[in-house]
Amino acid sequence: MTDHATFMRQAIALAYKGMEGGHGGPFGAVIVKHGKVIGEGHNRVLSATDPTAHAEVTAIRDASAKLKNFDLSGSTLYVNGLPCPMCMSAIFWARIDKVYYGCTPKDAAAIGFDDHKFYEELAKPPTERETPAIQLTECYSEARASYEAWTKRESRTPY
Repeated sequence: MTDHATFMRQAIALAYKGMEGGHGGPFGAVIVKHGKVIGEGHNRVLSATDPTAHAEVTAIRDASAKLKNFDLSGSTLYVNGLPCPMCMSAIFWARIDKVYYGCTPKDAAAIGFDDHKFYEELAKPPTERETPAIQLTECYSEARASYEAWTKRESRTPY
């Protein structure tokens, strides 16, 4: 039987550790597989000067390095706040099975971490976003060729 509260409390403790160390915002994450912690992290945006160093991402990097595998299937993530769109994408890519969270996006917004705009932007067509994504059609065939080259590589690792 999994003790969800124990793992959540570990994630919360990591949030405090990161804040107290001046590493970044109040976020901590723990990844568990078969009842054991395989990865942990806290927000390191400030200390790493890396906008992608959210707690969930640092925990995924930790677990992947320990397991020497990018596929974290069969694992569960505990985080003290609902993951942002970037982190949810990383969770999907890592194939984490389930996420348990404490605080809501409304709670995060109340302390200055409002992800609502990101969700709104991602819902728009790429060219209509605040940071537009514009396809360079004159380079499409060259870009597509790099994709085709990948499919022909015998040594590729699918993911």
